[in-house]
Amino acid sequence: MTNTARRAPWILARSAQVAIAVAAVADVFRAVAVRDQHVHRTDRSSHESGVVSMVFVYLMTLAIVLFLVWLARSRRNALELSPQTSLSSRGWTIGAWFVPGVNFVVPRRLVLDIGRAGSAEWEQKRDTALVNLWWGAWITHALVLMVAVRAAPGSMALLVVAEALMIAAAVLVGLVIERITTLQSQPSEVSDTRISA
Repeated sequence: MTNTARRAPWILARSAQVAIAVAAVADVFRAVAVRDQHVHRTDRSSHESGVVSMVFVYLMTLAIVLFLVWLARSRRNALELSPQTSLSSRGWTIGAWFVPGVNFVVPRRLVLDIGRAGSAEWEQKRDTALVNLWWGAWITHALVLMVAVRAAPGSMALLVVAEALMIAAAVLVGLVIERITTLQSQPSEVSDTRISA
């Protein structure tokens, strides 16, 4: 077995966590600015909404890139720690996030597989629940946002729910990143039964 403790992606993990947190906070400002522009249509509110939205897009793009680079690196570490494991290809680990419909289901499974393959210390119940909570918050955020944009633009109630879910998803994915990176920095034997579930 390869010792990957020195190579656990801590810098990537921390960078992704910070970028995700900053993007989540920026999303709150973006949502408020967009709502203000929808409710009070003025040149100023339109300009502010556009600027805040552009800043959010840049920050979210950075967060996505850092997260996917971290995920690809964690996948590679999991394969080094557990060579007998069958994980999805590096291309699919990244590409599944961008395929409509597939991106609602497959990425969760990929993260779970990487977590399980990366350490015998993966606690099936607790760690799977953490990934499921994050994924549930993220998907529910996306669905609430779609409803808000189509059915009730400018709704304060939907705005609050969507942004609370975004913050929750950001915190939970930060914990998922921390857990997988921590487990990968403590190399141990991984049995074949970890991946079968």
